[in-house]
Amino acid sequence: MLNKLLSSRFAARLNAFACILSISMLIPLRSPGQDSGNGKDTIGLPGAWSFQADRADEGLVSKWYRKKLGDQIKLPGSMTTNGKGDEIAVNTPWTGEIVDSSWFYQPQYAKYRQPGNIKVSFWLQPEKYYKGAAWYQRTITIPASWRDHPVELFIERAHWETQVFMDDVDLGKQNSLSAPHLYMLPASLKPGIHVLTIRVDNRIKDVNVGINSHSISDHTQGNWNGMIGKLYLRRYPKTYISGIQLFPDIYQKLVRARVMINGAPDDLNTATLSLGAALITGQKESLTLISKKIKRRSGCDTVEITYPMGTHPNLWSEFHPSLYKMNVEISSNSGKQSSEVIFGMRDFSEKGTQFTINGHVTFLRGTLDCAAFPLTGYPPTDVASWMRILKTCKSFGLNHIRFHSWCPPDAAFEAADRVGMYLQIECASWANSGASIGDGNPLDRYLYDESNRIVQNYGNHPSFCMMVYGNEPAGDHLTEYLTGFVKYWQAKDNRRLYSTASGWPIIPEADYNSSSNPRIQHWGEGLKSIINSQKPSTNYDWSDVISKWQHPTVSHEIGQWCVYPDFKEIAQYTGILKAKNFEIFRDQLKGNGLGAYAEDFFKA
Repeated sequence: MLNKLLSSRFAARLNAFACILSISMLIPLRSPGQDSGNGKDTIGLPGAWSFQADRADEGLVSKWYRKKLGDQIKLPGSMTTNGKGDEIAVNTPWTGEIVDSSWFYQPQYAKYRQPGNIKVSFWLQPEKYYKGAAWYQRTITIPASWRDHPVELFIERAHWETQVFMDDVDLGKQNSLSAPHLYMLPASLKPGIHVLTIRVDNRIKDVNVGINSHSISDHTQGNWNGMIGKLYLRRYPKTYISGIQLFPDIYQKLVRARVMINGAPDDLNTATLSLGAALITGQKESLTLISKKIKRRSGCDTVEITYPMGTHPNLWSEFHPSLYKMNVEISSNSGKQSSEVIFGMRDFSEKGTQFTINGHVTFLRGTLDCAAFPLTGYPPTDVASWMRILKTCKSFGLNHIRFHSWCPPDAAFEAADRVGMYLQIECASWANSGASIGDGNPLDRYLYDESNRIVQNYGNHPSFCMMVYGNEPAGDHLTEYLTGFVKYWQAKDNRRLYSTASGWPIIPEADYNSSSNPRIQHWGEGLKSIINSQKPSTNYDWSDVISKWQHPTVSHEIGQWCVYPDFKEIAQYTGILKAKNFEIFRDQLKGNGLGAYAEDFFKA
């Protein structure tokens, strides 16, 4: 938002400083984790895949899934982490709004526009860049013991749209930016060798979430093409658990479990569903194992069971992040299958104009995560990396993180569960700058679908406390649309609080407000702002601003400060995103003859 107010050639560079520098110390130091896929029920798919970029967009018409692809790539990963793509050029088709276009024509940038010396000023620069379709392929062997069983392909995070082919059978498309892509293999698939082909397309096509959305934009993580995290095939029994949602009630000392059961129509038999909880952290209390006989009536059934949590369940909060593990097992004539779910007994709510945790008033001390990960260009999917990030935040006294127009992988939730962090999740959209909501575009439907995918996959995490559609929306009917969105989720799932968007609009139906009104510097105030016209203080009083509202208020993006970077950091960008913009700014400082004042900048 800052660069919208600046008309000079510094607009783009200052915007980059504000986003990058605030997050640079949180860069993960290790590669994201991988799922080995070991075990009789799983086949891991990390490693070497055949590969081919589809620059002419001819792969579907030419049926590339029927041919052997000519290149190689390693997954999990992206094209860029594998050195695939095109050299950066003046005409690179970036994804993201470039408000200040002076880099493209001003003489002082001429030498940075020359082939072999391309350095862009507006954001971190990837080593390679590619936007379009790309194909990934490998052979798999289905064991004889998997015959007549449901088999699922699990892709933890793809960017963005996937289309999967098993041999020459098209299994369909998926386009989630926030949740795993799941495909069921054909029921008729026979044991033996098969060819799995996945087409990944990172262009904005059917759904425009907004070019500045941190889920896709080159402003932050970059618009990468690939698949990361866990990647495997999994065999299920004919009757199996396809989903578990746990709804804790700390006042009734119980959990309402909603278990989704899938299976073949020819396996509609009686099954036994068993639940058993155990405390992972905190003072333990013996909990019972309960079982329920169920009669399957269709291919997909939902069973609800109330599970007692004892007389003194341990409560989860930032101060005492006590966690439980619920083991859910189904047993039928076709075999057994069990799933484990980590959850916490907590109630994150609002009372008047304040937030509460387990009935006690709390105060959010938060920061912003914009999905900036310069080493890889995409978020880590291992818990260790996220533990480092969140412990760093915690060490500064923070208890809250807002994920700006994106949703992190499951590992981030697990780490937040462990350290005690209250998360606000956004549904991968910043519907502005060419995108809008409430106007009948495909994005309207997508946001409902994406929010459901997010809750289905991460809704059991106690750290998942707040959710909004996304950031600063545009649209002629956005208030009406977002009022419906908030009401929909309030009626469907009471485990968290809901509001419209980060920034605006404020509606009476929301559980809380997100507003830029209570802040020490507003857009365009310059030297007249509170921070620039008054002495430093810690006793700001926002009563006049928030007294007209009946809900808790979170101040929206209260600090975006423009500074030159520490050029010693340039050497730390050892991954696929390089600080070429820093190099431009360093050159400009040297050229401005700042002398001894700037010497410290250049000692690196």
